[in-house]
Amino acid sequence: MAEIKADIALDHRLTIAEVTDISAQKPDPKIRVASLDIFRGLTVALMILVDDAGGEWPKIGHAPWNGCNLADFVMPFFLFIVGMAIPLAFKRITSRHHAVKKVIVRTLKLLFWGIMLQGGFSHAPDKLTYGVDMKKIRWCGILQRIAFAYLVVALMEIFTKNKQTRELPPGWLSIYKLYSSQWLMGACILVIYLAVIYGTYVPHWQFTVNDRDSADYGKVFTVECAVRGKLDPPCNAVGFIDREILGINHMYQHPAWKRSEACTENSPYEGPFRTSAPSWCKAPFEPEGILSSISAVLSTIIGVHFGHVLVYMRGHAARLKHWIVMGFALLILGLVLHFTHAIPLNKQLYTFSYVCVTSGAAALVFSSIYALVDIWGWKCIFQPLAWIGMNAMLVYVMAAEGIFAGFINGWYYNDPHNTLIYWIQKHIFIGVWHSQRVGILLYVIFAEILFWGMVAGIFHRLEIYWKL
Repeated sequence: MAEIKADIALDHRLTIAEVTDISAQKPDPKIRVASLDIFRGLTVALMILVDDAGGEWPKIGHAPWNGCNLADFVMPFFLFIVGMAIPLAFKRITSRHHAVKKVIVRTLKLLFWGIMLQGGFSHAPDKLTYGVDMKKIRWCGILQRIAFAYLVVALMEIFTKNKQTRELPPGWLSIYKLYSSQWLMGACILVIYLAVIYGTYVPHWQFTVNDRDSADYGKVFTVECAVRGKLDPPCNAVGFIDREILGINHMYQHPAWKRSEACTENSPYEGPFRTSAPSWCKAPFEPEGILSSISAVLSTIIGVHFGHVLVYMRGHAARLKHWIVMGFALLILGLVLHFTHAIPLNKQLYTFSYVCVTSGAAALVFSSIYALVDIWGWKCIFQPLAWIGMNAMLVYVMAAEGIFAGFINGWYYNDPHNTLIYWIQKHIFIGVWHSQRVGILLYVIFAEILFWGMVAGIFHRLEIYWKL
């Protein structure tokens, strides 16, 4: 994802100190920051894992509403990586006009691929059909959110960058002061988000069930709200704004809340609705909607700050100290907000506590990878992830979005379910372990993640990259 991969063309060759001295001050400018590629590859691998194994292991899938499972870290990790890559891409801006043009073109490419892959046109990997009713096309999605965050933050970086700045002034807060306008922008975004989510009046609303496989197909339901400041599934301002602007038919039809205890007895697994399930259980909801995407920009702004640290601070020790302190501070702040019931952790709403926890986790994960790889030189054990990270758009499209699996499933024998993929799952993984759950998990790890790591390695050897 462009900026899932933050684009291999984005030059992140930085000043890296000799691995024998963590506080060395004279790094080699030719060494690539491998930890960023590996972190990106790890995040793509996590997306494949939670998407394809989450059905059997719901605890790693998205939390039905409040809470934070493994899958809920994927999107903010991507946005954090996008942010880190931006200062590296725009270290030297010779022409603002050219830089802005580059950002706009890349944003349009992301939007195009986002709508193609998640708008409903592609039905891969399970259905061998293509096409979408324009009355029901989904406008929002993963790449669309990344495109929006990238556009906002990249333009902010271009227009706030001080061309004269070569060295960081002394003082622990100098890195914050250097880009104080960006932090001010982040504060404005947070204030707007909080004002809207807590101040917007949400009236009663109606929806029609469009799922042809549902017994309620064609029925019209009314959800009673008439409240302000609620963060529950049916009556929050995030869903209200998306219904008013996007239109309810253009929203995601299978939200995670359908696995909540209020909706199904099988929770956290998917299952038939309870007879007493509230009507909103059958309604659509857009997890990558308008207001939540505005809040998601905060994850990218935090990532940009970490990129500034990488660019301006000399010496591994100074960088790691800054990253780790800020990472723990964000993590603790988010957990305090959640467990004091001030602001719940919620990926669907992209709450401030969720921003803090996931950004803090991203900071600590990246710091760990940076120490292991760029300081201690343990790159070889993470090589498949590095290859995925350098060709992340390819792996995302082919594996995470199921395009390659859909292609393979198109070649079946006698029955559409009698394909090579189903045969491998049944006879090599599920059959050997005599467990659907374990078999699917191992299939995803070895036949998808490791397989695409090797494919990406071959492409890297051939110097073939999918760049946006």
